[in-house]
Amino acid sequence: MAAGCWRLLSLVFILCEICSSLPVERHEKQQDDDDKCGYQSCHATKPAMLNVHLVPHTHDDVGWLKTVDQYFYGDRNDIQHAGVQYILDSVVEQLLKNPDRRFIYVETAFFYRWWRRQSADVRQTVKRLVNQGRLEFVNGGWCMSDEAATHYSAVLDQMTMGLRFLNQTFGPCGRPRVAWHIDPFGHAREHASMFAQMGYDGFFFGRVDYQDRYRRMLAKEQELLWRASDSLTPPMADLFTGILPNGYNPPEGFCWDQSCDDPPIKDDPDLEDYNVDDVVERFLNVANAQSLVYKSNHIIMTMGSDFQYENANLWYKNLDKLIRYVNARQSNGSRVNVLYSTPSCYLQELHRSNLTWALKTDDFFPYADDAHDFWTGYFSSRPALKRYERLSNSNLQTCNQLEVLGGGRASTSGPFGEGDSLALKRAMAVAQHHDAVSGTEKQHVANDYARRLADGWQRCQVVVSNSLAALSGSTAERVYCDSLNVSVCPITESSQRFSVNVFNPLARPVAWPVRLPVNGTAYSVSDADGRSVDCEVVSVSRATRDVRRNRGFAVNELLFRARAPALGFSTYSVSLLQDGPPPASVRSRAPKSIWNKYLRVTFDPETGLLSGLDNLETKQSISLTQNFYWYNASDGNNSKSKQPSGAYIFRPNSSTPFVISTTAKTETIQTSLTQEVRQQFAPWASQVVRLHTDSRVLELEWTVGPIPIHDDLGKEVITRLDTDVESSGIFYTDSNGREVLQRKKDFRPTWNLKQSEPVAGNYYPINSRAFIKDDKDQLTVVTDRSQGGGSIHNGSLEIMLHRRLLYDDVRGVAEALNETSDLFPDGLVVRGRLLLSLERPAIAADVHRPLAEEAVLQPLLTFTEGDLHPNTRLEFSGLQAALPPAVHLLTLSQWDDDSVLLRLEHQFQSWESKINSEPVTLDLQKLFSTLEVVGVSELNLSANQWKEEMKRFHWTSQTVEKPQKKTFKDPSAWEVTLHPMEIRTFLLRANFR
Repeated sequence: MAAGCWRLLSLVFILCEICSSLPVERHEKQQDDDDKCGYQSCHATKPAMLNVHLVPHTHDDVGWLKTVDQYFYGDRNDIQHAGVQYILDSVVEQLLKNPDRRFIYVETAFFYRWWRRQSADVRQTVKRLVNQGRLEFVNGGWCMSDEAATHYSAVLDQMTMGLRFLNQTFGPCGRPRVAWHIDPFGHAREHASMFAQMGYDGFFFGRVDYQDRYRRMLAKEQELLWRASDSLTPPMADLFTGILPNGYNPPEGFCWDQSCDDPPIKDDPDLEDYNVDDVVERFLNVANAQSLVYKSNHIIMTMGSDFQYENANLWYKNLDKLIRYVNARQSNGSRVNVLYSTPSCYLQELHRSNLTWALKTDDFFPYADDAHDFWTGYFSSRPALKRYERLSNSNLQTCNQLEVLGGGRASTSGPFGEGDSLALKRAMAVAQHHDAVSGTEKQHVANDYARRLADGWQRCQVVVSNSLAALSGSTAERVYCDSLNVSVCPITESSQRFSVNVFNPLARPVAWPVRLPVNGTAYSVSDADGRSVDCEVVSVSRATRDVRRNRGFAVNELLFRARAPALGFSTYSVSLLQDGPPPASVRSRAPKSIWNKYLRVTFDPETGLLSGLDNLETKQSISLTQNFYWYNASDGNNSKSKQPSGAYIFRPNSSTPFVISTTAKTETIQTSLTQEVRQQFAPWASQVVRLHTDSRVLELEWTVGPIPIHDDLGKEVITRLDTDVESSGIFYTDSNGREVLQRKKDFRPTWNLKQSEPVAGNYYPINSRAFIKDDKDQLTVVTDRSQGGGSIHNGSLEIMLHRRLLYDDVRGVAEALNETSDLFPDGLVVRGRLLLSLERPAIAADVHRPLAEEAVLQPLLTFTEGDLHPNTRLEFSGLQAALPPAVHLLTLSQWDDDSVLLRLEHQFQSWESKINSEPVTLDLQKLFSTLEVVGVSELNLSANQWKEEMKRFHWTSQTVEKPQKKTFKDPSAWEVTLHPMEIRTFLLRANFR
């Protein structure tokens, strides 16, 4: 075992020492000889019968109508009766009463809380239930993540956290075999790819488009093989996928929870209302009907729902009877066999059936549950929370990296006190829940998610400060300015001398435009080598002054371009030279054009709107008009379906949006560093068109809100880019920030769509980018958060920015999406950025891949007042050399005292770049400047299995060609090769240099 788990170029005694303290836990067998878990614990089935797998379960939202804490403790039952701690108490008690009973649990965030409060005796009892397969974990992440609005890096983190806890606590018997996403509102291809690479044998979900389901029922294709990557060699990203028959609810008439009204099984024949025969007949009818739309002689029934089993005795007493009485009919010729089961046991029987399965290569977006009910509104709901979650992810990755680079313990305990990344990790993990970053929770719950992120970042700031102190040699206090997007930073507004530390979390150097709120009119800026850096001072825009709401008093902004090395920092010194009024470099009329050496942007001088974009390098030119519009949200009263827009559903009253203004009032600012055209469309809608001197991209900084509702009309605000690109009704979006998928208007790859909503039915999630193209031109838009959008017209791309609605969409949240706050009682104001690039299609990915990477992981600025100590280290890189453009340093995180978790990612698809879609080889011993790597072992994607031990079920598709996995061998023990779209996960044994 030792020789296989670590590849070391060291002496044997060192090898043994390392393997004796492996950070990934290899548990000794803790169960009795008769105990079995996983596939070995499944009940026997009957080959000649229809086997009905009853799966007792609860679906416990990690926040939705109530906060996480309220759900766990059972607080605020006036909102919803739900208490997770009582569910787990009750289930454990009932499982002990009958060894045949089974239960599955999903949300590790709740289970972890419950586990910590249990006695040693209860813990031992639960371990025995797990070891015997009577209590089984499925999915296993900290939460059941959303699939539209989540970024893959955050999903990986939350899955790793949950699975690690299960692995540490229960060993191999705690490892889920099945991914289980029964409630998310559409399903992303990238999620399926990640689940496959995490080692799951199958994936089950509950929601699928009503037209898709109907076709699949007729064709018996509700169970399929999902090929979730066009770059990874099959079956690396192949995943068996099953669509559950009733969402995740029991069949109608068979719900025996305390929250249900269905009658119990009354089996005393002396009673007048004895109903065993009726229950059995109804159940046999349901089972036989379900068997007609599935392929094998095994079917699954989910016996549970939201927050059920708080009184588990009700469920289990009736399920025991149901199994006994239905199976008793076999003596009279019935061919139905009912059993307690789990998703993995059901999956095993499907695998044993040796059938072939339909192949799917696209995704399951958008999702509609009726003709006018498209769940595409949540792609954009709560845009401020979506941005805060994305920014928090960037902060967390920086915190993780600096904890490692700063020396582990020296980072968590240092001159600035005790800190850790755990609170932010947990807050980010909870925020991935499908009613969190999705924006589909009640307002007080959204506030709670944001508070958790803020509290976690406070703890991480201590880690960052300690790490930077260790790396720079300076213990000067560091200040964090979290409101720079609205030009608020007290230290830069009031200090005459200060320094700016720019930490770059990317594995390549970056140049970043810094904008700092100041009150002087002239400053000097010097870099780490003491060289003067070009800087300019411009006035704060009117939109920024309005949105600050008296939080800052800066009248100007200081601009300079900072450069930071790969995975490192550079420090800039700033000194005030002149105080005075704001500079008068503003021109009120729109220019005909602004340009740098890469791009030219043209405007219509009459309207002040964009009119064209030219790439001067490639000699491309397109017409480009851009404006802001709003769709009138349906209130449900003027349509046959009575379906209003809400947190989940996008339902415009008309396919034609209202333009906010056909003209824009403009101000133009031109400096040596940047050119800005500030556009005002309405008191509540403005934009800055910004072109930096050395940039190949155009920045559109939009500000929307408070959206007016004095006319009693809910509004869904979009920006639309109209071009002469011949896109032919096709556009492209990313899947969770990774692989790009083609979208076509009024079309679905796997069924003949009957389009009933020409706008909402053509909206898709945009996690980090979208583009349109023809043979000559590709216009790519990179976003700073997850948003919804579509290409409703040829050559057009629209993105929804903000929503303010007056009605609930009747999907459970029971609250209109009408966001206000103490600071914005008249309605939320949201600000964001879109980055536009115009390139030839063949090379466009070489621009948008690193651009999106930079938008997700942006530099962190920290500030120190006064002059730095002369011995302060002003520049640092954690890498010996920058990584190649195709490689992204996805994860660098402390695993334990002397081990580090590392994920390296090839961020290009196999077809999108002539330069960067090639394999790349790296030497792990030559990566880091502060770490001496003395051991390495490869893990699966979720870091809960050794890669060499990960074995998955093989499934056969109905296609003629059987997929074969290519085997690639690394050049040496230390050199690893990454192929397009491949992520490789390593555990490094490292010494701090």
